[in-house]
Order: sequence, then C-alpha cells, then structure tokens
Amino acid sequence: MSERKGVLLRLDPAVHDALARWANDELRSTNAQIEFLLRRALADAGRLPHQARPMRPRGRPPAGDPAETSRAADIERSG
Repeated sequence: MSERKGVLLRLDPAVHDALARWANDELRSTNAQIEFLLRRALADAGRLPHQARPMRPRGRPPAGDPAETSRAADIERSG
C-alpha cells in the first residue's frame, strides 16, 4: 500500500461539526469525507490526477481484509 500524506487542516468548529455529521450519515470518517469532497471537486474541475488511486468504499472493510487485520493487530499491541 502506498504511503498517504498527512495534512494539518484548520476548520471553523461549526464547519467541522457539520462535516462530521455528514460523514456519519455517509458511513465515513470525517477524514474520508474530506478526501471524498476534495476528490469530487478535483474531478469536477478536471484536475483529478489519472494516477490517483480510487477511494476505499464506504463502511467497514469486509472480514478478512488485510487492512482490517493489520488495524486490529495495531490496536491489540497498543491496548
């Protein structure tokens, strides 16, 4: 899996709360909702790079997904 870039984002608290509620309604994390909206804006403007990987579908990964197994192992180690 390729490395993802981290970005510090400052938002008005009311905007963040609205985004978090919207993300919850869409079964996404707030971070995934922001990425979804940015990708949609880039695509609408004709600026989404062709080499950009597709986003993971909404909701939890299916059972047995290697990413989910890795996350569970990380939680166990940190717990």
